[in-house]
Amino acid sequence: MNTIDVVIPVYNEEHTLERSVLALRDFLGRTMPGRCRITVADNGSTDGTASVALGLASKYQDVILVHLDQKGRGRALRKTWLESSADIVAYMDVDLSTDLNAFPLLVQALEEGYDIAIGSRLLPGARVQRSFKRELLSRAYNLLIRSLFWTSFHDAQCGFKALWRRTAQELVPLVKDQNWFFDTELLLVAAGRKRRIKEVPVTWVEGEHTTVHIRGTVIEDLKGLLRLRFGGRP
Repeated sequence: MNTIDVVIPVYNEEHTLERSVLALRDFLGRTMPGRCRITVADNGSTDGTASVALGLASKYQDVILVHLDQKGRGRALRKTWLESSADIVAYMDVDLSTDLNAFPLLVQALEEGYDIAIGSRLLPGARVQRSFKRELLSRAYNLLIRSLFWTSFHDAQCGFKALWRRTAQELVPLVKDQNWFFDTELLLVAAGRKRRIKEVPVTWVEGEHTTVHIRGTVIEDLKGLLRLRFGGRP
């Protein structure tokens, strides 16, 4: 039975963290008893996030806190995934915007032979509630990826992914980005090395509060795509 480390990267989420961790812990306990650990990766929060996480970790043996001094989702996943001892490493957004019922399907895909399994909001069967602006940007961005790199996956940015730890150990050191582009770069490096990627359609509801700055993220993502397109994938 494979062990699983589910990472939740957080930055200033003191009001959301406990509710989300308890909901996730309850779900994993019902669907995958004894297999999962939850790692809260605190990206240098300046509020009470670390205190909340410490309180959870002291109460539940299957919850741990990893603290980083700097922000960056990629930085958090790099540290936690590479230091994990679990067979499978995963991550999801703290607001649990993706319906958790899709998570066992990610694990199942890995156990069936895939290297990486990802949630997709753009596959047939997915159900998505988000603003028109973000929907348009997401579709345009992923179309650009497929046009530049001829990839088969449809949604690089969904914060709902799982992969074998051995795959993470191979690919993550090759990924340069430390922030939001980490997801896309990881998948592009994986595709370039012919790793098998499974997409699972998900139900996804846009959170009311987000720390994502759309303009800055778009610029960062475009720079990353150009770097990989003209500089080459490792």
